[in-house]
Amino acid sequence: MRRRQNCLLVLSTTIVITVLYRPESVLATTAQGYKSTLLAVGRLGETAVISSHPRGLTAEGNELAWRSLQETAESADMYVQSNVWEPGGSTGWHSHPGHSLIIVTAGTVTEYQGLDPDCKPHAYKAGMAFVDPGGEHTHILRNEGSVEAKAIAVQLIPAGSARRIDVADPGNCHF
Repeated sequence: MRRRQNCLLVLSTTIVITVLYRPESVLATTAQGYKSTLLAVGRLGETAVISSHPRGLTAEGNELAWRSLQETAESADMYVQSNVWEPGGSTGWHSHPGHSLIIVTAGTVTEYQGLDPDCKPHAYKAGMAFVDPGGEHTHILRNEGSVEAKAIAVQLIPAGSARRIDVADPGNCHF
């Protein structure tokens, strides 16, 4: 009888721990010395925008010099965010369900990508811009300088989706 009670207790404890365990909340990295402020948000309906060969850009042998395509089959939310990193600040590892266009406006922001086994830094100084493709692309943005860093991000994500998804440290970077 006692053995049966012990087995039941162990089984019950295992079930409770399994149900309550949430690896995404335990393993996610948190932002430190970083603040993101929403400047504007708007909802777009289904869109199809194609730009190719703006006036004066095409030249013989350079027909594909510039092309941009943005298409959504359903509504999308567009966010404009102001991001500020204190020296040593970090966004924590995260992803977005859609892409982001980022312009660094002060200091230097260094990006590390979750799928890069070499953890190669990509540094962006004031006046530089870069694209976060979103989706499965995980990354961390850090201020490794001695002055405050700032950036503006424009994000386009599926309507109603969380703008940011915290993820676990992929283990490729040893900060």
